[in-house]
Amino acid sequence: MKHPQESMQSDRAGLLYALAGFCLLSLGDAIIKGIADQWTPPAVAAFRYVLGAIGLSAILFAREGSAPFTSIPKLRVQLLRGAAVATATLAFFGSIWLMPLADAVAITFTQPMFTALLAALFLGERLRWATVAATLVAFVGVLIILRPNFAAIGVAALLPLLSALAMAVLMTANRAVRGVGSVLAAQAYVACGGALVLMLAAGAGAASGDPRFALYWPEWHVLARVAFVACSATAAHWLVFKGTERAGAATVAPMTYGQLLVATSLAWVFFDEAPDAIAMLGAALIVGSGLWLWWRGRAKDLSGSTR
Repeated sequence: MKHPQESMQSDRAGLLYALAGFCLLSLGDAIIKGIADQWTPPAVAAFRYVLGAIGLSAILFAREGSAPFTSIPKLRVQLLRGAAVATATLAFFGSIWLMPLADAVAITFTQPMFTALLAALFLGERLRWATVAATLVAFVGVLIILRPNFAAIGVAALLPLLSALAMAVLMTANRAVRGVGSVLAAQAYVACGGALVLMLAAGAGAASGDPRFALYWPEWHVLARVAFVACSATAAHWLVFKGTERAGAATVAPMTYGQLLVATSLAWVFFDEAPDAIAMLGAALIVGSGLWLWWRGRAKDLSGSTR
């Protein structure tokens, strides 16, 4: 059994790992926003996931050989995971090119509520009243943030909400394939599936003839920045995994909201997107709902451990 001091140090290290990971994700988001109009969203998303798929597949092959590639468990669910992450990425990249970064990031924090609803519908998990209440409050926050954005850019303002829903589908599908392979294999499968779907999306966009989706090679620095985001996102997910491993998922969960603080700061400094009081109110409702759900889950776990 761990000494209390060792446990405290482990929790502190886990929190720092997770916080660093979530903040690194916001840095990647800001870099993607910075290349708006220099490449199309489908091309950026496809290139990012192709690089990720190649890197993760190479590491998986080096560690586990060819077995994970010749026998893919629950192939249909793996394809669903790839399609979900592709949809989430494409919608999110499009949203941060059209609306303030902090607004888009705040809306994506509705994902835990979507996940709870989908888990109740498709996995038979119990839907608690607290989840319903938190979801309703969070969507009031979404409406507050969407109001000025919807007036400015129309239906495209719903893209971060689509991204959150797609990520919830991914989280639900992750539960369905839990325990059927290694964590590394699961990451490689979703990256490969996402790359395939995004390449098809990029090709379909180019075939449409719409100049906004034309395929072309951008300047080298655009490719370099997307490559950096591919690497930084992989590093970020590793940091979050290490944090969860050291301190537990419930302990590190609130660290995800550091992502919103970093996104707001970067947007203010680099894109002159000063925080809007009304948008901050909406973000506070979304974040507050998420933290309340976390607190209730944490309290339930602690009370259960004392029985």
